[in-house]
Amino acid sequence: MKKFTFILILVIPQYLCAQGFLKTKAGKIVDESGNEFLFKGIGLGGYLVPEGYMLNMSGFANSPTEIKNKIRDLIGTEETEKFFDEYRKNFVTREDIDSLNAWGFNSIRLPMHYELMTPRDTPYVYIEKGFAIIDSLISWCKPHNMYLILDLHAAPGGQNSGNISDYDPNYPSLWESNDNKLRTIDLWRHIAQRYKNEPTIGGYELLNETNWDLGANNSPLRQLFINITKAIRESDSSHIIFIEGNHYATDLSGLTPPWDFNMCYSFHKYWSEVTESSISAYTTIRDNYSVPLWMSESGENSNAWFTEFISLLNNKKVGWHWWTYKKFESISSILSVPIAPQFQQLLDYWNGHRSKPSKDFAITALRLQAENLNIKHCKVNKDVLDAMMRLPYDDSNRPFNENVIPGRIYATEYDYGLHNKAYHDKVYENTGNGAYNSGYSFRNDGVDIEKCSDKITNGYNVGWIDNGDWLKFSVNIIKSGTYDVYFRIAAAQSGGKIQLQLDNNGLTNLIDVPITGGWQNWQTLVYRNVYLPAGKHELVARFFFGGFNVNFLEFKKSTTKAEKEGTLPQRFDLMQNYPNPFPARGGRSAPTTTIKYSIPAVGDATPQNAGASPTNVRLTVYDILGRQIATLVNKAQKPGNYSVQFNPKNLPSGIYFYRLQSDNFTETKKMLLLK
Repeated sequence: MKKFTFILILVIPQYLCAQGFLKTKAGKIVDESGNEFLFKGIGLGGYLVPEGYMLNMSGFANSPTEIKNKIRDLIGTEETEKFFDEYRKNFVTREDIDSLNAWGFNSIRLPMHYELMTPRDTPYVYIEKGFAIIDSLISWCKPHNMYLILDLHAAPGGQNSGNISDYDPNYPSLWESNDNKLRTIDLWRHIAQRYKNEPTIGGYELLNETNWDLGANNSPLRQLFINITKAIRESDSSHIIFIEGNHYATDLSGLTPPWDFNMCYSFHKYWSEVTESSISAYTTIRDNYSVPLWMSESGENSNAWFTEFISLLNNKKVGWHWWTYKKFESISSILSVPIAPQFQQLLDYWNGHRSKPSKDFAITALRLQAENLNIKHCKVNKDVLDAMMRLPYDDSNRPFNENVIPGRIYATEYDYGLHNKAYHDKVYENTGNGAYNSGYSFRNDGVDIEKCSDKITNGYNVGWIDNGDWLKFSVNIIKSGTYDVYFRIAAAQSGGKIQLQLDNNGLTNLIDVPITGGWQNWQTLVYRNVYLPAGKHELVARFFFGGFNVNFLEFKKSTTKAEKEGTLPQRFDLMQNYPNPFPARGGRSAPTTTIKYSIPAVGDATPQNAGASPTNVRLTVYDILGRQIATLVNKAQKPGNYSVQFNPKNLPSGIYFYRLQSDNFTETKKMLLLK
């Protein structure tokens, strides 16, 4: 199957080109030339602070320490350290940064674990492992003028009680230990001393997602931030200091007014309505104190939500970083990491579904999975990139695939585009009410997609279809003519109805979907004699009533065996007018439509002797009250295929009917006039 090359066309304002140290000025982030700079970045979640849900391990291990302990129990401490070295080596490479730059990102947010710079059991002793990673990222970002923001994601003791800070309930948290606070301050002092002259560093995000009862005004948080700022400013006056609030970076109370000349407030936003009021508390702080604002983490939602929220942030001049870059077998991250079969066996063991593997097998499985983290093995979720990097600036539909008619069109390969413009799905984003998708396969829209077991498939089908859902496909019809449409469907219940439209005109009547005996018991439903004009068009599959699954549509020329042999039609046929409704919505041409019909041959009639058997036919038009308003044909005609133009002239908009009659045949179809 031929695929379109995915080309991302971006509108990149001047302020995306990085120049020197970033600074804050009059409520904005600016470069050294004074040009406003808005972050358009990605967070490297899972890289240095792995989380269970990113690795398909959330059923038995969620924090970095829990994950490491599970692996250590299988292969020992030494091999575990080797695995994580390989894990990090493959997770982010120069090719990853090159690709992110090519896709239009201008910055990277690096979630850091303190243990990679100062191990838990050796306070104030610093090692090179974590700093070498930062140095590599700097060297890869620098040629692209991309900024790197350092984010302390896991501080000594943990700044919240969750896996995201690697909190261990057997040890005091950051907020329960003065020693941990002092270690955190000194870590930032050390970082600042090392990178004070490095302009590729965009700034220091002091603590990620504190979540602790710190009193109504968050005084302990403010004081720690002030102490860290003082330690940084001992050697570094160049870099921006980014401040997040309490309660997972949603609550900035008590953290104003600002205490530093080069400071920016940051917030996170997940699973909420996308409205100006949803971020007004943060923009008000920016405006009142003339301090810049940054949305440093969001994501884990549908494409539609991504586009809506990024558009809002762009309109409000708020830079952003998205979460996250890579996850195992994921539709919502930019890259999806394939799971090696051997690693899946380890997951099955940890989930209690398989016996314990040998140490050698586990080492091999983990090595293979570490290799799969390399970008060359990952799948690029192009729909996610499109939702983030194109649609906020260009809301036109783009073809997912080169859909040619005659040919097969897979239901899952509908156009890239906005909700209600490229597709409609009843539940299409998570605004606090839970899931936005039932299948979580293939694409990250609200359209519910699952793996397909049909004998002909691209691997997936559209399922969980609700009343009123629809999908739009850009198609190229090679030749005008009459086609038969084959619907590949599966249904465990009755009541489903489909209609096809071309360029907003009805192409078929409502088609009943039969029970097939199961959601993966596939049958072919045929709708014959649809007229299609040549050229590029928009095809819409409308599901007026749901309760069934769709694998693909296939269009074949409507040629009977007799027609292939050069004989004439063997049956009467009255085809759906085209366009319908007519004229096409928004058109300015005269409201005309084409009606096609066939008159059958008798016996062994051929084009050469067709004149021997004419048939009296009558083609008439009626209004909705049954009043005849036009006679289009009323004469004897030879066997063959016919086409008639109907121009309603001064008739008003509305529903009309056209009827074909002969001595032993009558058929009526409905059409809609829109002026």
